[in-house]
Amino acid sequence: MLATDKNGTLLTTLENKIATVQFGHPASNSFPRVLLDRLTNELTFLNDNPEISVIVLKSEGNGAFCAGASFDELLAISTLEEGTRFFTGFANLINAMRNCRKIIIGRIQGKAVGGGVGIIAACDYALATNESAIKLSELAIGIGPFVIEPAVSRKIGKTAMSEMTLGAHEWKTASWALQRGLYAKVLEKQEELDLEVTAFSKKLASYNPKALEEMKKVFWEGTSHWDKLLKERAAISGKLVLSDFTKNALIK
Repeated sequence: MLATDKNGTLLTTLENKIATVQFGHPASNSFPRVLLDRLTNELTFLNDNPEISVIVLKSEGNGAFCAGASFDELLAISTLEEGTRFFTGFANLINAMRNCRKIIIGRIQGKAVGGGVGIIAACDYALATNESAIKLSELAIGIGPFVIEPAVSRKIGKTAMSEMTLGAHEWKTASWALQRGLYAKVLEKQEELDLEVTAFSKKLASYNPKALEEMKKVFWEGTSHWDKLLKERAAISGKLVLSDFTKNALIK
């Protein structure tokens, strides 16, 4: 399925029990709310497909993996309701990834910021390149990584999460992310990344799908409260994005 317009693109291909879902946006693969909803709905749709065992999540192009939230939409937010609705989009996506019965493999070819880091953390297994540095820049624009925090902390721990959050101006290298468990493996080049993603996804797809499904439940034990938690976190971000500090920071 292909969906494309000013709000970005979404393309899904199915082959040998593997669904490859590619999202894209001209602004460094950032996410306007419409694209967030499309991806969430697509993952929910694939979750109910008995012919699919594995989902590969990737982004378009050779540059950034994901620049997080759309700055244009953040600037346009004028009410608490609008702000909460926007950040609930990330909450819904992370919960859809968490609740999906299929194993989700992240193909991370480049840098990720903010919500993009949250998406990586919500993957069950992430493969990356040396170019895949990460940053949580939210504090620098007057908000915080509230919605994605549970997913990121689950992967790298509270200490590393705190280090990233407070160092909002600093990029963390792919090696740093590998050492802390966000990435399972880091490859030198994109060609190597694609070979590894293909080989690993094919291997997973050859396993008993029921066993994969049961393991997915084990991986995400203790997160059933996230449906409520992430929406509460979205309300915090939705309020903060209205501040003069954030508006001024986004304009700069």
